[in-house]
Amino acid sequence: MQIKIKRFDKSLPLPAYKTAGAAAFDLCSRIDITVPLHQVTIIPLNVAIELPKGYHIILMSRSSTQKLGLTPANGLGLIDQDYCGDNDELNFAVINHTDHEIKIEKGARLAQVLVEKTEMIEILEVDKLENIDRGGFGTTGVK
Repeated sequence: MQIKIKRFDKSLPLPAYKTAGAAAFDLCSRIDITVPLHQVTIIPLNVAIELPKGYHIILMSRSSTQKLGLTPANGLGLIDQDYCGDNDELNFAVINHTDHEIKIEKGARLAQVLVEKTEMIEILEVDKLENIDRGGFGTTGVK
């Protein structure tokens, strides 16, 4: 499968899988940016992506991004197939959990993209489900 990627700043490298077994490819900050303490900041990721019909993207943090004190503001980001225009640059919303500002350099790899197949379902409303109740939130314990 092929996807089309537009880079906004061609001085930054084209995204690539970093190992032969990688499931996702990395994206980097397009600009130098400062993330204020305890605040959300939107970081532009330098690419717009056009996917084949029937696919979507999961945008997530790289495992090393948390070492900076940053986590994604919305956990995972879902990028729908139709967010694919010429100026639809992917962005990464992060929260700074530290007590100091965090400086991100242009080109710092922060996020990663996982391409997945989209399965559309039919929603069927019922008045009763056939399975046995498990007892609610957290019923399996912690160990």
